[in-house]
Amino acid sequence: MVKKKGPAGTPALLALEAAGVPHTVHPYEHDPASDLGYGLEAARAIGVPAEQVFKTLMAAVDGELTVAVVPVTGLLDLKALAQAVGAKRAVMAERPVAERATGYVVGGISPLGQRTVHPTVVDETAELFDVVYVSGGRRGLDIGLAPADLVRLTGAVVADIARD
Repeated sequence: MVKKKGPAGTPALLALEAAGVPHTVHPYEHDPASDLGYGLEAARAIGVPAEQVFKTLMAAVDGELTVAVVPVTGLLDLKALAQAVGAKRAVMAERPVAERATGYVVGGISPLGQRTVHPTVVDETAELFDVVYVSGGRRGLDIGLAPADLVRLTGAVVADIARD
């Protein structure tokens, strides 16, 4: 008996396909020597405004890992993140902790299809666009989807958590 393989793709893509969510897939060649940062590199490579590309960050909020999705053009406001989930204090998660908890490598952490479900907060600026772009689960892969679908699939809270 021959076992059939399931659909190929990252956990993020599989989650979108399983949910039947319309999305676009944007692979590009990641340049490890780029000094732009992963998100700005992605925006340039896929030809979209940087304000529409969002990075996925992990923070420990009152000791609980929490996902923050903010524009690549800004910074995460840790105090605002803590407030958004009714907590007192947030600190950035260490790289190995973030990678282990999500199943993705830094620079390719997607808010979708993570190994464990974490509380998630999406910056309110996502709602300014018909489509936002997030990591598809590996460096060199972004996914375009409606902000409302991102919020629904991640169970996210929408709040003002980004700063310039």
